[in-house]
Parts: sequence; structure tokens; C-alpha cells
Amino acid sequence: MRDPQSAVVQDRLSVSGSNSSRARDIAYHLHPATDARLHEKIGPLVITKGKGVNVWDEDGREYIEGLAGLWSVAVGFGEERLVSAATRQMEQLPYYHSFGHKSHPSVIDLAEKLATMSPVEGGKVFFANSGSEANDTAIKIVWYVNNAKGLPKKTKFISRKLAYHGITIGAGSLTGTPWNHRGFNLPLSNFLHVSCPHYRPADAESSEEVFADHLADELEQLILAEGPETIAAFIGEPVMAAGGVYVPPATYWAKIQAVLRKYDVYLIADEVITGFGRTGKTFGCETFGIKPDMMVLSKQLTSSYMPLSALVVSDEIYQRLADQSHAFGAFAHGFTGSGHPVAMAVALENLAILEESDLVGNAARLSPYFQERLRSFLGHPLVAEARGCGLIGAIALATVPENGEQTPPGLLGRLLNDACLNRGLIVRAIGDAIAFCPPLIITRDEIDEMFRRFGRALHDVHQNSTWRSVTVAATSPK
Repeated sequence: MRDPQSAVVQDRLSVSGSNSSRARDIAYHLHPATDARLHEKIGPLVITKGKGVNVWDEDGREYIEGLAGLWSVAVGFGEERLVSAATRQMEQLPYYHSFGHKSHPSVIDLAEKLATMSPVEGGKVFFANSGSEANDTAIKIVWYVNNAKGLPKKTKFISRKLAYHGITIGAGSLTGTPWNHRGFNLPLSNFLHVSCPHYRPADAESSEEVFADHLADELEQLILAEGPETIAAFIGEPVMAAGGVYVPPATYWAKIQAVLRKYDVYLIADEVITGFGRTGKTFGCETFGIKPDMMVLSKQLTSSYMPLSALVVSDEIYQRLADQSHAFGAFAHGFTGSGHPVAMAVALENLAILEESDLVGNAARLSPYFQERLRSFLGHPLVAEARGCGLIGAIALATVPENGEQTPPGLLGRLLNDACLNRGLIVRAIGDAIAFCPPLIITRDEIDEMFRRFGRALHDVHQNSTWRSVTVAATSPK
């Protein structure tokens, strides 16, 4: 019976010659989010070209990019308008900074654009280069402002288990995925985590609303146990994405916000993945009725054509920050690339494309069909759950399949990820869940083709008997 390991992976195993791109990558490149020893053996999948929802590797193989790169390429690959916007800005002003009262036209234009479209009241916008940097900035601003308010004990942050908020020391402490903490001495103290709002209708003993009551009570009990005078902020993604795609139950956000208001706790909305149309609204906050004090943006802001993130802060926070900066002589925080002119220009053009092409509307119109196709795999022997919202979703795999023998953690996810590559589809395996997050330009026909390829990959893994005989001891991750 055919090995489920993909032909793509098999080709990567056959690294020939020290000058091949694969061999040089192994020799010199330390990859993020990668098993370094395994990488030494199999090498990379080298992507050389992209157009629309498709990318091609160096051997000419075509793939549907079912995760939009890293949840981010809203307008698709090869968008000439973004290339032209970057080129024009490079020719006019390739770089300038925002330190010490300096500015430039494109940073002013984008700050105005984001402040006026954001649901944050009276927002001011700070620019960084990644979601992690923006979330670290949010942490520092909350501490800075609470010190200005005479509340130096109000330093603790509450996040959620399986949340993903970045990978730097501060943002990594907000993150609630344990595999991002192992070996790094994270999370730091003062970073707390409550339950993931994962409601499973199939095995639930109560309604969504009752489950939401339980989660809100858990949050309130944690605040009371720690002392309300010590809790600074709560951070949450409107839909939890990179930890496995979890959609909150009905009434969840309303009840969570009521608890936060009761104890004067700031709410930070992490819209790094959900922002700019992913849920069928411009922001996930609109989809779920969230009124944040801060909002973190990145990824689809530039469709990741340029590194960029933004933190939008409320007027109340800004006024406290401004007073404190005046007392100290400066707001002593920033990055060399904060407000980079080329990133600003690309973001402005990207937002123009989103609006002119009605890509938020496209996500809203296609969402029911996308979710229907996602859930069409329910009933398959290897599928335990399908979940999602808008144009984002995940299929959780059954780790106790027909023979009743527990599958080693992550094994099915890895096998299906490779089988998808073999069928010309790039997805994201998050443990034993497969995530989908296609570019917002995707069409109904392309959704059909994406799930057709996934269905074939699922069939490939199911028909293969090799994985069923693998023991937990031999294959469990160390």
C-alpha cells in the first residue's frame, strides 16, 4: 500500500549537490517554527512564484495556498498594484523614521485611515513590524498608563489557553499554546490563562449560553483570586486562530466584557488574523460585538507583502500616555522600522484593493458555502469535528479511529499535511487539526477545488494502513 508521505517530501529527501537551494538552506538557514533536526533530513519546500490563490515550487509544482501564506495574503499573490506602490515609495522616500517629532506623508495617511475605520474610540495608532511587536507594545503601554494613573500593582495580564498572540518574550507569555512555551522559560509571571472557549455541540451537556456563563464566571473568579487591583488587561482574538481555530460560543464576548468593565480591566482585541475581512466583517470585533480599548492589527493589513503591524489605542489610554510622556520627556518606546514608508504605502494600496474589490463582501458572501464544504467531511472516519467562521476553519481529526486504538498525538495531522502537499494543497497542521484560511480573493470554484484536493488527501491517509501499526512510544514527539 502506498506510503502516505507525499511525493513532495520524497523529493526533498533527495537533496543532490551542495549547491542546490535545498542543501544551502539546510546548511545556513535557521527556520522559525520548524523541527531543526528533521529539517536537516528532509530539507525545505522551496516556493518560487505565486499568483492569485496559487504558488509554485522550484520544481514547477502548483499548489493552492489554503492558508494564505500565514493567514495573511488577503489579495492573493502577485498583485501588481502592491508591487507598484512599493516601487513608487522606494523611488520617492525609501526610508524615514518617526522618532523625535519626525513624520512623512504615508505614515500620516495610514494612521488616519486606521484610526477612523477602527472601532476603538478616538484611536491613536502606533506602528511596528509584527504582531508580536505590537502585542509587546500593548503590554508596555498598559503598564505605562497604569503607573501614570497611580496603579502600580495593576500589572497582570489574562489570556486564554490555546490563544496565540506572538512569540517574543512578552507576546509569547500572552500566548497560551504550551508548545510555544517549552524550553523558553515562558510564560513569565503575571501572565495568566483561562479556558479556551471551545464549545463542542456534539458532546455538550449545556447550551452555548450556559457554557459562556461558565467561562465568564471562571474569569471573574480568577480576577477575585488574584485581586482586582492587580489585573491590568485581558487579551483575546475574536476567533482564536493559530491555536486551532476556535469560534466563541453565543453571548461569550458580551459576558466577558461585562466582567472586565466591572473590575476596570482593559480589553485588547488581537485582530492580527481576523482583521480586514476574515470573519466576513472588516473586523472580528464587529462580528462579535467587541468594544476594545486597544486593537492589534497585522497580516492582512499589507497582505504580508511588507512586514507591518499597528496598535490602535483609545483616547483615554492616549491621554494618560501623553501626560506621562510629557512628564518624562518622551514616550521611550519605538522601532527603527516603525511607520516604514514602503510598508505604509503598500498597506494603503492593499486597503484600497480590499475596498474597491469588495473583498470583505466576498468573504461574507462565500462564508456559508466555505463552511458548508468544510462541514461536508463530518462523518468521515478520520474527522471528529469541523469548526470555523467566515473564511477561516479547521477540521479536527479523530485520534481514536475505527480500530479503537489511540493514535499518537500529532501523527494524523503530520500525515495529512504531507498528503495535502502531494495533492497540491498547502494547509496548516496544528496538532491533529488541519486549518484553512484562503486568500480573500478566492472564488466558489477555487473553494471547490481546494476541498476536492483535501478530500483526496484525506482518502489517501485513510486508505493507508501504515500509521495504524505505529506505536505511541515510537512516534510521540519528545
